Amino acid sequence: MHALCGANGAGKSTLIKVIAGLEHADTGVIELDGEPVRVANPRHAADLGLGFIHQELNLVPTFSVLRNLAMGSGRTGRWGQLDLRRLSRDAVVVLERLQADISLSAQVDKLSVADRWMVSLARSLMRPARFIAMDEPTASFTDDEAHRLIKVIDELTSTGVGILYVSHRLDEVLSISDEITVFRNGRLVTTLAARETDRAALTTHIVGREVERVVASEQGDPGGTERAVRLRALGLSRSPHVLNASFDVKVGEIVGIAGLVGAGRTELARLLVGADRATAGRMELDGAGYAPRSPHQAIRSGVALVPEERRSQGLVLTGSVEDNLAMAEHGAARRTLRPFSPRRSRRTAEALIERFAIKTRSSRTAVHLLSGGNQQKAVVGKYVRTGPGLLVMDEPTVGVDVGARAEIYRIIGELASDGTSVLVISSDFEELAICHRVLVMRAGRIIAEVPASQFDKDHLTALSFGAPDAEEA
Repeated sequence: MHALCGANGAGKSTLIKVIAGLEHADTGVIELDGEPVRVANPRHAADLGLGFIHQELNLVPTFSVLRNLAMGSGRTGRWGQLDLRRLSRDAVVVLERLQADISLSAQVDKLSVADRWMVSLARSLMRPARFIAMDEPTASFTDDEAHRLIKVIDELTSTGVGILYVSHRLDEVLSISDEITVFRNGRLVTTLAARETDRAALTTHIVGREVERVVASEQGDPGGTERAVRLRALGLSRSPHVLNASFDVKVGEIVGIAGLVGAGRTELARLLVGADRATAGRMELDGAGYAPRSPHQAIRSGVALVPEERRSQGLVLTGSVEDNLAMAEHGAARRTLRPFSPRRSRRTAEALIERFAIKTRSSRTAVHLLSGGNQQKAVVGKYVRTGPGLLVMDEPTVGVDVGARAEIYRIIGELASDGTSVLVISSDFEELAICHRVLVMRAGRIIAEVPASQFDKDHLTALSFGAPDAEEA
């Protein structure tokens, strides 16, 4: 089990693409079981027993799980047609091996992010594999889902399958890896045994400098009852995903929402920005009634959502960095009389690129050419540009390296210090340490509130799972 770590743009995904035959190396050699090979294309890689799960999942969203698993599986009958009976039988075995409760008839775009990743992993296991590269496998997973995947990895390595594991979750990397290789700016920095290093040393190798951990106590005091309430939700419901949710977010406060996948966190966020309509309950924004009919209307009211899936929901991949950074602001202002100024738009975009340390050749570079982490920073910048009073961030650091995470955390702190309220939804419970308090959701309900002074990752996990000894609110 070999982990590959590095900052965004370090070259990790490019290396995987070269091994997969998606791109070709200028120099150097790939050896498989001691023999040099030149991987011509992805089909050749599959024939060699090389499996790949890329950061952006290569699934057909409108196909069923079974049809996605069929692609490249080699399950054909005598006349070259798919042997659906054999395929279904083998698919059930693979999904059971992954402990994935996913229907073969389910349409992929209806699945959660975690389940889609499991489908992608299952597809790589439909053929005998000698090597599997996993690019950010647990980025959107809860701890329970990550532990389940790690068990699968242990099983694979015990049968002789080599695993290349790319992840920004450094604690996870340190706990499950045999060796760790660090890339920086396209070059190999070091390879070391996992047992001989720690998080701080690994972070320094990745970033090239020491990175301080940001916690709520460093974000400033959001104030107590003297702070005005920015958003108040009263009995919000959209059954079965959100049930009778009531909470406040004060001016300049950072509030986290913890819970398992399917707990209703993203669905609650969609209600807050008008992407979905509540069937019961109401909201107040700065003391006045608030009922947005669309995300654009929410932005005009000063509420913006950084969505969970950057590529499908947060970016126009063929557009430039500059255009993407401007879209939310222009969309919200399209009914105003303020004229569009290309010069002002470019200046603002360049300022955001510098502020968020987005690695790009220029502001006119197409977004799809950026690394995953730089795409994520572009999405955050896009909505910060609208100047929201409340910024809702759904998994804000998925696929973002440790250095960029610290940058985003500091930006969140700066926004809060300037009076912006921030609601952070995250499956990485350690990340919620930046919050002044954390709401815990389970089965659509807010079941607990944990202040920063009582923050404990294990306690949040117990509350999320409904452990009998976890104290509810």
